[in-house]
Amino acid sequence: MKTKLQTILCAGALLALPSILQAGPSPSFTSHYVPGVEGIKAASLPPPGFYLRDYNAFYTADRVNFANGDKIPVDFDAFIYANVIRGIWVSDWHVLGGNFAADVLVPLQYTSISINGARQSRFGLADICVEPAVLSWHGDRWDAALAYAFWAPTGESELGSAKPGKGFWGHMITAGATVYLDKEKTWAVSALNRYELNHEEKDTHITPGNQWTLEWGISKSIKPTIDVGVVGYYQLQTTKDSGAGASDNRDEVVAVGPEVNVFWPSVKLFTSLRYNYELMAKDRPQGHTIALTLTKIF
Repeated sequence: MKTKLQTILCAGALLALPSILQAGPSPSFTSHYVPGVEGIKAASLPPPGFYLRDYNAFYTADRVNFANGDKIPVDFDAFIYANVIRGIWVSDWHVLGGNFAADVLVPLQYTSISINGARQSRFGLADICVEPAVLSWHGDRWDAALAYAFWAPTGESELGSAKPGKGFWGHMITAGATVYLDKEKTWAVSALNRYELNHEEKDTHITPGNQWTLEWGISKSIKPTIDVGVVGYYQLQTTKDSGAGASDNRDEVVAVGPEVNVFWPSVKLFTSLRYNYELMAKDRPQGHTIALTLTKIF
């Protein structure tokens, strides 16, 4: 059986490539969530207060792969940039012993993809994410977080176009932890899991399969205001797509790279820069993710 990518590419036209063109900075067929935007101490939420975070995510790829991971012989080029504004409120209310928090993400996205010389480029509002319930816990040498979010199809979407919306609602459960390996908390290991459950896509009437994303980091504080480390992500479609004409294939990707975090006390600003190189990808593009994140404390 052909892969869904192989079938699409054999059609020979950019207009027949909806899954990649509506995918976001890291083109997955089923996921709203972009892997690689979190890394070091990703499961550690800040103390009560209001925070404004600005994600700048860049994705580039010059290859797209079959379901077995082999490169599809096609002239492929992708550049996607997303600017995501996230307002985060951490309260001093306690639920189950943890601090209650909530946040909203509003993404703007530029997508430019070329296949065999045919290029489409679009810019606009992508799908908004609302996270109405977040709990965070803090121990002597650990932090933990649990959350529920939903994705709304607010972005303009159209089958076979570069429009930024995905065209379906989704739910996301998040759970993660950070463990500090020494009393001074200079060494840390973190893991953040996200599981997405999707609704039917409005144009194809196909329900994308569920998606699991793991983002991890190992870090060292070289100064009280500077952390460096190694980060990575693994994203896997855990269930098949469903509906008439749905594919049996499941996309998958693995990436690793460095990260540096700096806190500027005078302006109450956190900055983080990370790079992830995708070592393997199945049934999707394989490329590079760069994320620059700015977090302002109010």
